[in-house]
Amino acid sequence: MEALFTTEIVKYRGDERLICEDTLVREIKLEIFVNDEKIGALMATPTDEQALAVGYLMSENIIAKVSDIQNIESQNDGMSVHIKAKIDEANLAKLNAEGVVISGCGRAHTANIDPEAIQASQINSKAKFSKTQILKQMGEFYTQCDLYEKTGCVHTAKLFVDEKSFFIGEDIAQHNTIDKALGKARLAGVDLQDCFLMVSGRLSSEMVAKAVMHKIPVLVSRTAPTCLGVMIARKFNLTLCGFAREDKINIYNGEFRIDE
Repeated sequence: MEALFTTEIVKYRGDERLICEDTLVREIKLEIFVNDEKIGALMATPTDEQALAVGYLMSENIIAKVSDIQNIESQNDGMSVHIKAKIDEANLAKLNAEGVVISGCGRAHTANIDPEAIQASQINSKAKFSKTQILKQMGEFYTQCDLYEKTGCVHTAKLFVDEKSFFIGEDIAQHNTIDKALGKARLAGVDLQDCFLMVSGRLSSEMVAKAVMHKIPVLVSRTAPTCLGVMIARKFNLTLCGFAREDKINIYNGEFRIDE
């Protein structure tokens, strides 16, 4: 299914009335099946569906590593993803029993909200990034996001690997962008502990928890974190940066990974 479609709209420019075509982004319900069992559905943009499913399942600790996946395929014109994999049955049961509808766009569940309940270890990455490097990448961020450029209607995430390599996630749901970008990187075999992640929206608890679950050392946004987001970052040694724009950046935790 195409992610974009066009429709006729009325546009006013001052007193001038125009009939023109506008490009909009599609929204679908993406169903995720694991070992022939439907484990949930995400409201999503129909791009990178398999990466989204993998990123989501690894964010929730249901799949531990890519090598545990035996097969993955899309069905029903991209409306569902079917995965055969070795999974953590306890974490799947936890998601079903304790899942919370998260605060991003769409309706998805996570069991990774309570800092005391997150099953993750400390982030011990020695990676360091300069303020200049981070701000340069943030400045280029939107120019690399095709759906945003065409519609202005999606959230975006970017995983920086090096000056020549990065992975983009775009979706109507903010949390899906992280799962897409990290799902792509995981499937490509990238070591996430040497990367930093940029997002377009707020650093709420579920966004920070996803970075922690994937052991991303640095998470950066143009906007602010929530109190719970900062608490999670501090508990798991994640470097958390907000308001990164122009020559400014706020560091809420982990300044030791940010060079002058």
